[in-house]
Amino acid sequence: MLSYRARRRLALLILLVGLPAYLVVAITAVNWMDATWGRQPIWAEVLIYLVLGFLWILPFRAVFRGIGKPDPDSEKKTERS
Repeated sequence: MLSYRARRRLALLILLVGLPAYLVVAITAVNWMDATWGRQPIWAEVLIYLVLGFLWILPFRAVFRGIGKPDPDSEKKTERS
């Protein structure tokens, strides 16, 4: 398992590099669908963007879980001192 510090760094990397790259891929996919099958109704496009908006986070849930909380390892170090 990754340490708290490593997860924070990985989360930052995912947000700064991975998320913009995913946005480009998602918008390209929707544009490809428009070119292939024609423009979808607005409700379908909203649904597609909502699904794609939640889909990117599923593989990274474990990385982002607990990142906003204080470092649990620092508490253990202060208790031992």
